Amino acid sequence: MSVSPARLLAASVFTVGVLVTAAGCLGAQPERAARPASPTAPAAGQRSPAAPVVLTAAQVRAALITEADLGVPWGPAEGIATWRDGLLKATTQAPECQRLLDALYADELLGQPAGTYAVTALDDGDDQAQLRYRVAAQRRADADRTLAWLKTLPQTCAQFTAATTRAGLQTVQVAEAELLAVGDARQGLRVTLTGQALDEDGDASVLTLDVAVVRVGDDAIVLTDGALGTPPSDVVRQALELGTQRLTQVREQGRAQA
Repeated sequence: MSVSPARLLAASVFTVGVLVTAAGCLGAQPERAARPASPTAPAAGQRSPAAPVVLTAAQVRAALITEADLGVPWGPAEGIATWRDGLLKATTQAPECQRLLDALYADELLGQPAGTYAVTALDDGDDQAQLRYRVAAQRRADADRTLAWLKTLPQTCAQFTAATTRAGLQTVQVAEAELLAVGDARQGLRVTLTGQALDEDGDASVLTLDVAVVRVGDDAIVLTDGALGTPPSDVVRQALELGTQRLTQVREQGRAQA
């Protein structure tokens, strides 16, 4: 049976089309295989960012310092220092300086903690000194804002007058205090309140507060050491050095248990 030239031509066209289509499909396969991985997929060998360490109440308490860390004559506080109500409960006309006085009186330099916290108070009976030490889970941005604010106070509140409820007018001086390079960020202040009224011996009352805030990751240490006269010079250094090491260890243990 003979095949017409028209049918031969159609068959040839059909065959060429099938070959071209097949070749096109085969050629496209390497292109699909070479597409880059999804941007959300982690690269090989790359670790995901470490999750924030969230300390429990027991871990926060374990990060506190104790009287054993400071040695004699320090011991557990027997109550609130008498000078706290008499001298720190004061008012002034300058808003930023009033904010400082209120924070010192309430022992809330960092404001309300974002998570768990613990506080301890120790007394030095020889020097009528009291040290208050707080460890708190704090949002990093909030802690850094407080540190930045504290850094401005030696300029904005270098010297001002405050009226107390029991001890008359006080001249308040705020100066920056140098701290050891502990933690991730830190700021220290020395706040001195000098009475304008003289006692029977012709002396003015003087209250000195050493203040320190240290951020360690997402947690913070707040220390205030106050005394009538001048607090022992090495207490802040000793407390922060030991306390920061202890908080760092607690955080590492928390990360290992997570």
